[in-house]
Amino acid sequence: MLFRSKQHITAAAMSWQAYVDDQLIGTGMVNKACIIGLNGAVWAQSAGFTITPEECVNLATIANGLPGTVSGEGARPILIAGVKYIFLGTSRERENDVFYIRQGSDGAVIAKTNQCVLVGMYGDGMQPGSCNMTVEKLADYLRDNGY
Repeated sequence: MLFRSKQHITAAAMSWQAYVDDQLIGTGMVNKACIIGLNGAVWAQSAGFTITPEECVNLATIANGLPGTVSGEGARPILIAGVKYIFLGTSRERENDVFYIRQGSDGAVIAKTNQCVLVGMYGDGMQPGSCNMTVEKLADYLRDNGY
């Protein structure tokens, strides 16, 4: 069951754009979001989110190689909408699937599922933990349903 819905909605019945609009942006806990395939192709994104195709490919590459691609020698830079973000760490529970980044008061959680990567961002005045929890719950739901 999705965390924002009283009825059960299967992943197959819901479009990827609806996940971005309803389950991420619609919560008020995420201000920009996108879902990209493990190859970096954009599946859905929120209005006005200016992440580039190259940045999506880079995020997918990082997510596919966690934790080694974001820390230590040879770490890949993390760019979103032309802004370089600082790697904060990976999830203790899902070290190989979730990582956190930040630049000033803006930040994001990036969560890999079986078939895609979720990017959920927060900005000034928003709670990072609430954004993280929202994105991670959707990622868990998608993983549990084979996506």
